[in-house]
Amino acid sequence: MPRIVRFYIRCIATGFFVAAAFTGLVIWLNVANLGHLFLTSDKVWIAVPAFWILNGIVFTGVQAVWAVMQMAEDE
Repeated sequence: MPRIVRFYIRCIATGFFVAAAFTGLVIWLNVANLGHLFLTSDKVWIAVPAFWILNGIVFTGVQAVWAVMQMAEDE
């Protein structure tokens, strides 16, 4: 497998792991009353995965950009 593919898969895994932790903390700490909204909704089976996936996309992009920036060499 090419290095770039392995690099991006690693970024995806890291991004979605961070998004899972973030989603869990948002629900547990009831940030902006989202925890109550999620847990009392009858559509929790779609709300929480959607929240996690959308945050995963964002955190994956952030992780990829951060990893690329860390590859820079000092002059």
